[in-house]
Amino acid sequence: MKFIDRLTLLVKADAHGVLEQLEERSLLAKQHLREAELELQHKRARLATLDEEEQRLDEDAKRLDEAIQTLDEDTRLALEGEREDLARFAIRKLLPKRSETAALRGRIGEIRAERDRLAPKLAAQEAEFEELGHRVREKLDAEARVTADSEPCSELRAADEEVELELLRRMRAAGGTT
Repeated sequence: MKFIDRLTLLVKADAHGVLEQLEERSLLAKQHLREAELELQHKRARLATLDEEEQRLDEDAKRLDEAIQTLDEDTRLALEGEREDLARFAIRKLLPKRSETAALRGRIGEIRAERDRLAPKLAAQEAEFEELGHRVREKLDAEARVTADSEPCSELRAADEEVELELLRRMRAAGGTT
């Protein structure tokens, strides 16, 4: 193999290696972007789940509050009618409902605290994700332009007929015959 041929082969191989590295980096950047988006989707889903759970628990607490109010009224009526046995019956039903309501309110407080902690983080991460996506797209576009500039453009090749015509023009200009 001639030295020039070997040098040409080496330059082509090196150019292909550079292009592969650029492609690998772009693939990695795209993969990291997808992973970040999946993590954001997971956090959005968690926030939505917290909202739904809070709403459900709040409805349960309201239902229990109504039952407690009814049992309080029943206890008052039983005591007014001097029916301690009925008052005890109502109180036995009332006390567990009060405990359940307290537990629900505690869980609602925990959910609100978690949501209040998660929502600002999510908003900040979404803004960072948008910025990261913008930077990755710019970088990939720049790499694509560099790759396109380094590749030979097939449109710049001259057709055989164009070469012949140019040769004839130059021969005429040099005083040669056509």
